[in-house]
Amino acid sequence: MEITSQNFQELLAQNKPVVMDFWATWCGPCKKVAPLVEELASEYEGQAIVGKVNVEDEDDLASQFGIRNIPTILFIKNGEVVDKQVGACPKSVLEDKLKALL
Repeated sequence: MEITSQNFQELLAQNKPVVMDFWATWCGPCKKVAPLVEELASEYEGQAIVGKVNVEDEDDLASQFGIRNIPTILFIKNGEVVDKQVGACPKSVLEDKLKALL
């Protein structure tokens, strides 16, 4: 799912944990993390919203969350950032952070 400044508030209104992967097409580590994020999106469908934010298209969202390095993955619960992962990491790290929100 592509998260944009247009649909972000609607996603928060669903009262589910939100995982936002900030990325760009030219970012090598982002390409490494992308399949892991997609796996989480399908495995936790219905329990959490997992999506991607292209920092080149959504600089407003990137600025709002102070994104300076990519990939940065934010874990949001009740509208607040409760955890984040900067840089590539194993799927188990992302999954543990997501499970903590459920």
